[in-house]
Parts: sequence; structure tokens; C-alpha cells
Amino acid sequence: QVHVVESGGGLVQPGGSLTLSCAASGSFLNIYIVAWYRQAPGNQRELVAGIAPTGTTNYADSVKGRFTISRDNAKKTVYLQMNSLKPEDTAVYYCQWGSGFWGQGTQVTVSS
Repeated sequence: QVHVVESGGGLVQPGGSLTLSCAASGSFLNIYIVAWYRQAPGNQRELVAGIAPTGTTNYADSVKGRFTISRDNAKKTVYLQMNSLKPEDTAVYYCQWGSGFWGQGTQVTVSS
């Protein structure tokens, strides 16, 4: 069993930055792929970025060059650094650890 908690969301102006954290507890955490998803009202949940145990990353086209995913295995935490935020980045951001362990989500609102 893996327990996942996201944090770091909030209100930010367009062009601003936020860093989200995804902290996990449980066993064998470092063997899992970890991904950030987001869901805006009325939209389906979409993949934002993912990171493999090896450190290999992938990003949605909409966030490439603006977002960076990283992991600290010692701290059992994955981060999502978000720069140059746009209003269309507004959503609830969820962390998925492995294939079935989700956090409760953290709200990101980009607005002036």
C-alpha cells in the first residue's frame, strides 16, 4: 500500500511559478513510475508529466519547456516545478504513484 499526499497548490498570477510536491509513504517506492495529472472543470483528467525510477521524464506538449518533474528518492517525494503559468493551467493537480495510488489533489489557479 502506498499513501500519497500532494501539496503546494495555490493562486498565482499569469507568468508566475509554483512548485508542487508529492510525498509518498509505503514500501518499494523507488521502483514506481510517478506521474502528475490535472483535471479542469468539465474536462477529463490529463497527463502532465511523468518520471521513471531511472529519472527518464516525459511531458505533455502543452507544458514542455515550462514544467519540470523531478524526484528525490531519499525523501520519497516527487516535485513539479511550474514556470510561466497560464490561465489554462488552472486545474486540480493529482499525483499518481505507480499504477493505482493517487493523492487527493491540490488546486492550482492561475488568474490576475
